[in-house]
Amino acid sequence: MPSTVTSRRRQLGNEIRRARQAAGMTQQYVAELLGCSQGKINKIESGTVAVKKAELQKMLEAFNSGKAEADLMLDLAQSSSGQRGQWAGYRSAVPQWFRTFTDLEPAAAEILSWHGERIPGPLQSEHYMLTQFSEDRATDVTALVRNRLDRRRVFDLPRPPYYRFVLSEAAFHRMPGGPNPSVALDQVEHLLDLQTRYPKAYVHILPFDVRLPYVPNDFTIMRFSDGTKDFVFVEHVAGGLYLDDEDDFNLFNDAWDRLRGAALERHDTVARLQELAKEYRSQIDF
Repeated sequence: MPSTVTSRRRQLGNEIRRARQAAGMTQQYVAELLGCSQGKINKIESGTVAVKKAELQKMLEAFNSGKAEADLMLDLAQSSSGQRGQWAGYRSAVPQWFRTFTDLEPAAAEILSWHGERIPGPLQSEHYMLTQFSEDRATDVTALVRNRLDRRRVFDLPRPPYYRFVLSEAAFHRMPGGPNPSVALDQVEHLLDLQTRYPKAYVHILPFDVRLPYVPNDFTIMRFSDGTKDFVFVEHVAGGLYLDDEDDFNLFNDAWDRLRGAALERHDTVARLQELAKEYRSQIDF
């Protein structure tokens, strides 16, 4: 997978955390050593902010890190010292809280995404996007569409992540702005084309009639093979949460397993999409 500044920064944070814990030190102790707040140390370890070379050198001395460990962290610090992506021009339309997600998306080894009532960004057809942004009265529609199309490029990478989506059947009936067979048909045909062209992008429909105790809120699991810590992203009205605590991660992983186990297999999903396309086509007065 391609490495990004954000993924290297998170990897460095993981290494710093492991070294600190191995040395038996608290974040507060390290903060006092550097003359900063405990909150800054937490942000460094989570990969939210960069660490200065002088700060890292002080930590490495305090942790009594070995040469191999120190060289690894210094290399990661140097390669992650740049700006996290270019957020000028049309990319500035991406909200701050979502930039870490979009930076890490192409660097992931596997992405597992559940959506109950809507089609997620990378899978949206342009007709669906435009209708959604229009209904939301967005003023920067062109920038928003370009960003969505940029995210779709993850499928074209030489070594794309295994991207697996489970979508509730409801997502194909609740179109932006209300019932719209034209938008729905365009979206379904887009997914059929995507399933043909991208072997590592899997779409599974969760039918209404499956036996589940409940369905959770939308979430996405990202797994990495480059040392970046796996995490779960949960989007909400005011932003999004990045959860990498092991217990939290395991809960979401179990929820994913239940959803995936109840969803249709890929070939059955294609058959269901073809049925939906026929249904929506019949509703359009050509």
